[in-house]
Amino acid sequence: MRSYLFVPGDSARKMEKGMGCGADALIIDLEDSVAPSAKETARQVTAEFLREAKGAAGRPRLFVRVNDLASGHTAADLDGVMEAGPDGIVQPKACGGTDVAHLAAMIAVREAEFGLDDGVTRIMAIATETARSIFALGTFRGASHRLAGIAWGGEDLSADLGSEGNRDANGHYTDPYRLARSLTLMGASAAEVDAIDTVYTNFRDLDGLAAECRDARRDGFAAKMAIHPAQVPVINETFAPTPEEIARARAIIAAFDADPNAGVVAIDGEMIDMPHLKRARRLMSRV
Repeated sequence: MRSYLFVPGDSARKMEKGMGCGADALIIDLEDSVAPSAKETARQVTAEFLREAKGAAGRPRLFVRVNDLASGHTAADLDGVMEAGPDGIVQPKACGGTDVAHLAAMIAVREAEFGLDDGVTRIMAIATETARSIFALGTFRGASHRLAGIAWGGEDLSADLGSEGNRDANGHYTDPYRLARSLTLMGASAAEVDAIDTVYTNFRDLDGLAAECRDARRDGFAAKMAIHPAQVPVINETFAPTPEEIARARAIIAAFDADPNAGVVAIDGEMIDMPHLKRARRLMSRV
């Protein structure tokens, strides 16, 4: 999974367009992009789309972003879409493992009610949208077997902090947001799930997007969220392992498989140890 594209849950046209843009996953949004008066309509449109799209060959994975637990809309969102069997639920404003466990229990009830396989619905938590949530980024480990990834977001956090903006004059994130990004990476690693980079809001600046993708991949993020179909090819290209990287990872894994008791192996004159093996296996899990 490299790319997650947001599409509004009340627009069947935009969902259909998203299906063909090459994104690894769509995030059908019932939260920020849907007005309060349109929530119920969005649930109905989303459920209908899910039922039709799930049978499509080569389709992206289909996630639904529900409203946060404090909103009072989460149960209605799940009631509206779970029967259609989304691949996953995106949890906004997640404040640590407790919130994920709460959502997981709500999902489990509906899987049983609608005859879905137990545990089939995954969770992606967006975990930095409030100041309070920053202090809970170390609590996701073991929260739920459904947890597949932890993402960060700077727009809601900016509103919560009362910031005038989250980037400096050069377009770089300022310190509070760099901290949130770094702690998300640490929290995801501690929980042994994917770290997912936030959206790049200037969808016309593809060069800036590419640079931000390269930085994210370098640091350890596995994927990035998108707000426009034009961003998807850039994200996919950057986060996809190259043939050379795949070949090297396979060689490292094969060398340790050939000598399971070795702590260090030599490949092309370079000493390779356990951190290299861990990185190789992590890379191959994304192929």
